[in-house]
Amino acid sequence: MATAKDAKIQIELGQSFTDYAAMTDSGDHQIFTAGTIWSGKSGKTPVVRPNGMVTGIDVLSTHATDDTVTIGAFTAYSEGTLHSVTATTDTITRPATAVAKINSITMTDAGAIAVVAGTDGATTAFSETRGAAGGPPEIPADSVEIGQIRVTSDTAAAIAASEIFQVVGTHTERYDYPVWAEYNYGFGNAADSVAEQTAHIKFASALTAIHASAAYKKVYIAYYTPIFSDLARTMDFTAAETSGSVSSQKYYGGSVGSVSESLGAGAFTALLNNGVTDNLVTNKGQVLTVKFFPDENAAPYIITQGGIYLTRTFPAENQIQASVTIAAENASAEYSS
Repeated sequence: MATAKDAKIQIELGQSFTDYAAMTDSGDHQIFTAGTIWSGKSGKTPVVRPNGMVTGIDVLSTHATDDTVTIGAFTAYSEGTLHSVTATTDTITRPATAVAKINSITMTDAGAIAVVAGTDGATTAFSETRGAAGGPPEIPADSVEIGQIRVTSDTAAAIAASEIFQVVGTHTERYDYPVWAEYNYGFGNAADSVAEQTAHIKFASALTAIHASAAYKKVYIAYYTPIFSDLARTMDFTAAETSGSVSSQKYYGGSVGSVSESLGAGAFTALLNNGVTDNLVTNKGQVLTVKFFPDENAAPYIITQGGIYLTRTFPAENQIQASVTIAAENASAEYSS
């Protein structure tokens, strides 16, 4: 008979900080990873900063001077740093002959404006292929594309509004496009891919390759890794599980069923020292990570992360104890090792 008599519960009582670093692209340009578990404690939650503009919309506009573009003020992330760029102007390069040429207006990783010129086309037709003749240029790895200027004349002239392109996701990089979801500890053994087993983010759609050597924009993260401590004298751990309930609706001659899902809280019981200065008590109300080993001498474990809430009892003759509720936002995840 399988029992949990040798089980062990560990709880997050400290954190180790990792400053902004590039996340690892899993290969699908949609799931990015870093570390294994991210803390969810207030003030210790992960901060994800994909390269891209933060404030400022359609900041490029015309200018009276030939081949000059007006650039409004904006802010943008690069390498995890927020840069504030003041309003300025810059000039584009025209093609050698009357053919298609695209100039990309960018912010460098140092927060400066730089114009990156594309290759002259063979005709006046523009290409949408990065790095191709008549197409938009590939930009440096940690640069941010602000917009594009598309011209077909080799004669100096004021840039027309119709030659300025700044559609988000096509000509302009924003940090929040596409949007993403964060998973502080992944899905463990239930994950659909290796990258989703541990901490990761997942964009709503795959990023596009617009950077040098057909590379994708970089995503940076700063996060805290939980430091676990054993909790002595615990029992009756319950994982945060998704449960389903079935209901049915009658119709003439039969019925049709439907299922609704709900996430239950995790829980365990802990015997306390005095019920006042115990680590569990001083951390109540905090979002913490709990690690449960069904057998402390074996590798498999379960991760649950959520708000820690207590119901304490102070009996006259028995041990002071707390019924601990883990108000999890996501179901517990199982790991083989």
